[in-house]
Amino acid sequence: MEYDIERMTRLMAEAQNALQNIHELAGLDEEEFLKNKHYVSSAKYNLLVAIEACIDIAYHLISKNKLRLPRDYADSFRVLEENDIIDKELARRLILMARFRNRLVHIYWDVDDRMIYRIITENVGDIEEFLYNLRKKLREVD
Repeated sequence: MEYDIERMTRLMAEAQNALQNIHELAGLDEEEFLKNKHYVSSAKYNLLVAIEACIDIAYHLISKNKLRLPRDYADSFRVLEENDIIDKELARRLILMARFRNRLVHIYWDVDDRMIYRIITENVGDIEEFLYNLRKKLREVD
């Protein structure tokens, strides 16, 4: 698998830093989190950064390996699955994540803060799994 090691390292580090911030926020009690607009805003921002980094990673791998052009951000994870870079179940969850990113960006006023709390406490493992699987796969290639 072809990739630019500096670009991949930078993107993975960005995602990892955002995840670290998310984990700090996820350690808060739900009511404490919801009472503080800065916590909610920080969670949304860090989710966007982590998700964008994953999408950028997917597009980088697609471009470098001359894979089919995705129809949208969500489809980029389907392309990775079609080429055995990630498994079907992880691809399904990352597709949902990319769709959530679109909602955060384009319909941000209609995103429930409790849903943000649920996501940071229950769903960021999908991003961690994506990064872990990629690191493992990239080591196999080197």
